[in-house]
Amino acid sequence: MLQSLRIRNLALLEEVSLEFEAGFTTVTGETGAGKSILLGGLSLLAGERADKTVIRQGAVAAEVEASLFFGDAARINAVLDELQLPPCEDGLLILKRSLPREKAPKITVNGSLATLAALQRIGEHWIDFHGPSEPRRLLKDGCQLDLLDLFGRTTKALAEYREAYRAWRELVAEQTRIAHETKLAPDQIDFLRGQLERLDGLALTAEAIEALERDFQRMSRAQELIDLSGALAAGLTGDEGVQGRISELLRQGRQLEGIDVASKPLVDRLASAAIELNDLGSEFSELGQALQFDAEQAAELSAKMDLWLEVKRRHGGDLAAVLAAREEMRRRLDVQGDLEGTLARLEKQITDAWRQAKKQAQALRAAREKAAKELAKVAAKSIAQLGFKKADFQVRIVPLAELAPAGDCGVEFLFSPNVGEAPLPLSRIASSGELARVMLALKTVLADLDEVPVLVFDEVDANVGGEIGRVVGAQMAGIAKSHQVLCVTHLPQVAALATCHLVVNKDQSKERAVVSIRPIQANRKQRVAELARMLGDSKAKSALAHAEELLGK
Repeated sequence: MLQSLRIRNLALLEEVSLEFEAGFTTVTGETGAGKSILLGGLSLLAGERADKTVIRQGAVAAEVEASLFFGDAARINAVLDELQLPPCEDGLLILKRSLPREKAPKITVNGSLATLAALQRIGEHWIDFHGPSEPRRLLKDGCQLDLLDLFGRTTKALAEYREAYRAWRELVAEQTRIAHETKLAPDQIDFLRGQLERLDGLALTAEAIEALERDFQRMSRAQELIDLSGALAAGLTGDEGVQGRISELLRQGRQLEGIDVASKPLVDRLASAAIELNDLGSEFSELGQALQFDAEQAAELSAKMDLWLEVKRRHGGDLAAVLAAREEMRRRLDVQGDLEGTLARLEKQITDAWRQAKKQAQALRAAREKAAKELAKVAAKSIAQLGFKKADFQVRIVPLAELAPAGDCGVEFLFSPNVGEAPLPLSRIASSGELARVMLALKTVLADLDEVPVLVFDEVDANVGGEIGRVVGAQMAGIAKSHQVLCVTHLPQVAALATCHLVVNKDQSKERAVVSIRPIQANRKQRVAELARMLGDSKAKSALAHAEELLGK
């Protein structure tokens, strides 16, 4: 549940700190007083995007911070762990979001920096907003089916069906691809075979390609390499080379050794150098001889290099891409060799996969049909409490001709607000007020199934008549038994049933408008006055008496 909320410099609100209790909290105030600021602060903590125009004029930054308590934090901690964020300590989740005017925004979760995407992901698990447009959502494709699946707890069956459906569709796509894209004409087959032969003429390994490129480099500059290696060999062991001079120096060294035996180590090193230089001369000479390429060898090497450069350019620029291209060519030819057999095997796999998906769809439909009867019964009862004493509400399962991503059936909510009239789809008969009451009834029915702890209702009772406001309030209070409910309302009948009452005021008596939010549930006189204002006149005796009556003892 939401324990505390602090908002600074958001829109017209300078600063407010609020403490919340479990159960039903109502938010009231004049139209335009700034009730949306409170919801705006919550939505920022739920990850809603915002620009810097929401920052209070003259302020450096807007800030929103909240603490939430989870009696069982396992579910939210699993999300935090997945996002690599610190877990809740003693069930406490701390969210903070800062929106500076000149700097980059900053978000922290339990004291650790987080992204907006992470905040949105966390928001999905702690708060759910239901605004004025929520009833119209009932008319959108898929919404009614989602509500039925939630009520029927068919999430597992739906997931199993979707996996079977995905496997079936992938096989169908593979069959289509092979049948229409893979079948090759004779000249295409000949071309692929020729390409494979050319590629197989190259030893397509990293070592072989490296050797090919090295040998081609040597051949391309063979004469230059021969000349250089010959010059080095001559410089070392030729008639005028270093070896001749070293021999004279070695002779003088031996003389020195005969005079002074202590010089022997030095003379031995000179002898070793003479041997090494002689070996180097021989190796340079051999290198020059090895670089002699005959015409046939040179032509073969050039042809291989030209082929390698061509296939590398055509298939992606490196050895891995060329190897992948070769495997794809080989696969396409292999398929051609047994195209009919491949298609036949795929056809059997498709049939088996379709049967499995169909079986899962039938199980899903059976669960939905059972849930539809129960939902219609309990929803009709809830709708009747909202002023439709003779209304008829039905949930009809609509079979589909083909398997679809959500199963082999759809669902249609049928409604008749008046006795003697056949129920019709909501889109054909429901007014905005009727839709609002139907949605509220469904929310009441589904509240216990919603795992999100904080539910925010923003004037969802706007199109509901005052004569049933008390029932609306009672249903909100009923939802609040299993959730923390925050409701922005203009109905005093709803506000009177809340355990916590927040009033939003906008003061424009000074040079600058200022919004304030304060709890009044502890002060009966203030609460009576606010309910009387909502009834039409905060000073009228009749309104005050009615407000007292709404609050009860």
